[in-house]
Amino acid sequence: MNAPAIHPRVPRIGELLVAQGLLSQCEVDAILDRQREVGRPFGVLCEEMFGIDPEFVEGAWVDQYRVLSASFDADFVHSHPAALALVNARQAWQFRIVPLRLEHGTLVAATTPAHLARASRFATMALGIPALFVVVDSNELAGALEAQYPIDGMDVQTVRKVHARNGNSRT
Repeated sequence: MNAPAIHPRVPRIGELLVAQGLLSQCEVDAILDRQREVGRPFGVLCEEMFGIDPEFVEGAWVDQYRVLSASFDADFVHSHPAALALVNARQAWQFRIVPLRLEHGTLVAATTPAHLARASRFATMALGIPALFVVVDSNELAGALEAQYPIDGMDVQTVRKVHARNGNSRT
């Protein structure tokens, strides 16, 4: 008999920001009260009400997403051709995204924690379809990119580079 799967509790963004010392619990409660009134995203209200840097909110979102995606499998061997065809090689390497399959109109794709926000924005804005990401390490993603979208000179070092908001890159 198989044991039931145990799913970790996904921390809320407010909890993560409190744990990082960026917000107090009273401030989180105030944001939640305001969110009930206006229906705006929690992260946006953090920025507006308490001046939290958007990069910290995005970092908390990435941490939250990593917990959510931990139970998904990045099956690069059986990537569906229709999913792979959604992006070209340049896009795959630029946005560090490897499509895996389409499920009920949602793209399931892989990326790294450092590239999750950028890959998500690309999928939403350029592809125009909802996307769910499996978070993998740089070596796994680089191997999949090299296999599915080979480009001379692109390798794991390319995947490890993270584009900063100002256009420079950092590793």
